[in-house]
Amino acid sequence: MFATRGFHATSMNDVADAAGVTKPVLYQHFPSKRSLYLETLTEVGERLRGAIEDATAEAATPREQIFAGVRAYLRFVAADRAAFTLLFGSGTRRDEEFARTASAVGTAVAESVSALLGFAGVDATERDVLGHAVVGLTEGACRHWIEQGCVADPDELAETVAGLAWAGLRGVGGP
Repeated sequence: MFATRGFHATSMNDVADAAGVTKPVLYQHFPSKRSLYLETLTEVGERLRGAIEDATAEAATPREQIFAGVRAYLRFVAADRAAFTLLFGSGTRRDEEFARTASAVGTAVAESVSALLGFAGVDATERDVLGHAVVGLTEGACRHWIEQGCVADPDELAETVAGLAWAGLRGVGGP
């Protein structure tokens, strides 16, 4: 509901109806609509980060890790466009507290990617920048992909985006 209608246009009644519960049940778990929204942002972000970390943990080489991470990100978006829209849509960015929470998600994902970049022979500060760059590249591709109606296959798109990211990382000093 939040991803479709936005925070302000969505009532607790709307959320309760969509969840198949009553509004008092929501208030037993969340003191306000704002706290529910923040918890939802956090939960969606944890799912995204978890999907990327799980995928990269199974990859054997740095190149495979980058490709697996980008593929996991795109598959996450393909499976749940609303989650991506909730996290990175303009409605979240317009509210300072929501924007901080979404930014923390982006930072956590970038830190996960940065941890994979030890092969590049760069210091921790540069790895941090590169991790954010890979995440920004992927996020930007996802925004465009969603705007175009997600017509491309997520795995094919992942090959293209990850290929670009890998080519850039190799230029920084990777194998």
